Amino acid sequence: MTNAAPLAPIVVGTDGSPASGPAVRFALQESQLRGTGLRAICAYDFTTRYSGFEWPMVSGFQDLDTQLRDITLEAVTKALEEAREQVGGAPVEVEIRVEAGRPSQVLLDASEDACLLVVGSRGSGAWGRLTLGSTSTEVVHHAHLLVVVVPGGQPGRAS
Repeated sequence: MTNAAPLAPIVVGTDGSPASGPAVRFALQESQLRGTGLRAICAYDFTTRYSGFEWPMVSGFQDLDTQLRDITLEAVTKALEEAREQVGGAPVEVEIRVEAGRPSQVLLDASEDACLLVVGSRGSGAWGRLTLGSTSTEVVHHAHLLVVVVPGGQPGRAS
């Protein structure tokens, strides 16, 4: 009997949007090849992003932050289900985390025990035409492990 240590997971940054799809699919396929789990991370910081606005209370939610976190979790879960259908192959254990904080720092923290960190080339920020977004740039410069930056698909073409 061997006491092999569990394989370190692959961490992928995603916001559940179509733009993050190529990174999620790459990470899922790599998890299958390596026989390891996948940790999908979505970081949010809605309190600073929307702090200048007056947001009404919504029935059934304690605050806007909770509502937006739940909506984000639902979007990420749906995107991962779609990626699983598209990729096919062996099932992979997937852990989904939606955490408050600056995206690059949340990804770096979540990858402390990982074997690989996968991010898209750019996110949903205002600088959409840049080749490499601020989060992926920061992650590449500060990560303690191998980082794969997956380019997004071209408009009008399947990725």
